[in-house]
Amino acid sequence: MESLNRMAIELVDEALEYTEELNIGGYDLENEATVLDFGLEFDGGIEAGLLLTEIQTAGLATPTRSLGSIGDAPIQYLELSTDQPALSLLCSQKAGWELTTENFEGLGSGPARALVARETEFRRIGYTDAFDLTALAVETDTDPTESAAKQVAEMAEIDTSGVFLLGYRTASLAGSVTNAARAAELATFSLTELGYDPLDIVSAAGKAPIAPVADDERTAIARTTDAIAYGGTAHLTVREDADFFERVPSSAADEYGDSFETIFDDRDWEFEEVPADLFAPGKVTIDVLGGPTYVYGETNEDLLVDSFDIA
Repeated sequence: MESLNRMAIELVDEALEYTEELNIGGYDLENEATVLDFGLEFDGGIEAGLLLTEIQTAGLATPTRSLGSIGDAPIQYLELSTDQPALSLLCSQKAGWELTTENFEGLGSGPARALVARETEFRRIGYTDAFDLTALAVETDTDPTESAAKQVAEMAEIDTSGVFLLGYRTASLAGSVTNAARAAELATFSLTELGYDPLDIVSAAGKAPIAPVADDERTAIARTTDAIAYGGTAHLTVREDADFFERVPSSAADEYGDSFETIFDDRDWEFEEVPADLFAPGKVTIDVLGGPTYVYGETNEDLLVDSFDIA
């Protein structure tokens, strides 16, 4: 397999070439790292979110949008599919890098994680990347700093001039799009956390509503998480049967049914206190090659009407 970072950087070059058309910005830091603003000072947009999703998945997944409905309201949905779920979703898209320095904090996803390859997924899959340029998408409410770029460069063992940080707020169009694009990833992750071999997941697809942009980060985080847990669906094609597939969707969790605003408030917004089994799409189909097709879970449109503040 070609380097995940090499494939992603080709898409980063596209973003830099079309910043004006995408309503995004690009600039260099003093240490020569590059920042692309997908939704901090710049508005970004749906197309920017789609390209950001492609970069997060290293070009190995296909995101598309369509028009659906929640209640009586037409709502855009994001659908993503891939035939390389282990690499594109777990080794790249997964938000597994807590990027924290003395003056910056953000949550990183994208192929830069594969240059470090310290997370459990990389040992399970047996993949480590090597390349001299890298991209890390960072969900944050502040502009990426030189110290943030330095941390990425040091951990990835490359020069800071080879670091591209793609920043966006959760409360932005790109944030709503890229979070809706995680239905397949979270279903795949949920299955592997139950002990399933990620290399036996042949194909993955997911769909979720693109949450209306909120006016603050906490509301946006709650809404975009509700979009997956209560409006998200996924389809996984796998090689081997198992007796725990019913535990994959969020609807199998004990606290399913409460909005994530309530769930987060009850824990003073300490995310690590939230049960991990809630972070999954609400309904999942698992299709075993040459075997049965299972369907588990449910969605909750009424909760989304409230969460999205649909009048």
